[in-house]
Amino acid sequence: MSRVGNKPIEIPKGVKVEVRGDSLQVEGPKGKVSQPLVPGTEVQVKDGVITVTRQGEAGSDRAKHGLARALYANAVRGAAEGYSKTLEIVGVGYKAEVKGNNVQFALGFSHPVVFPLPAGIKVDYDAKANKLTVAGADRQMVGQVAAQMRSLRKPDPYKGKGVKYADEIIKRKVGKAGAK
Repeated sequence: MSRVGNKPIEIPKGVKVEVRGDSLQVEGPKGKVSQPLVPGTEVQVKDGVITVTRQGEAGSDRAKHGLARALYANAVRGAAEGYSKTLEIVGVGYKAEVKGNNVQFALGFSHPVVFPLPAGIKVDYDAKANKLTVAGADRQMVGQVAAQMRSLRKPDPYKGKGVKYADEIIKRKVGKAGAK
């Protein structure tokens, strides 16, 4: 029995939820989120509460019950509050600049790296702290964009230079001189 799947999802004020075809449409102050319905589950929206039930007791249906509830809860929270990830840029001369719908990085290459932003994602850059904040309503998209930005120049284990998550701890290695 899924403990996560049986919990009802409260719909906050200012958020509209409806089931259209094979997706759950959530609209709130932070944006719109469309979450495809998970096969083997049913969704009911009544009196400001979303309940998720499974169609059968087969192993695959039981396995997807908690997943479906978590995905729908993430969509509701994203539309109401939004999600964000913070990235730090570490290194001399490493910086970023938001230009319209693109982020331009200077990461020690011979050319600037231009990263196009997908729809629904907003990026703020703090030049003093050298931090980027990726924000949006879709949790999966925010995480994906942050991971792609990090992959432009992953943190170096020797000096720690590169793009890293703000809460990430880089395990440092000892260089040649420390091997003696």
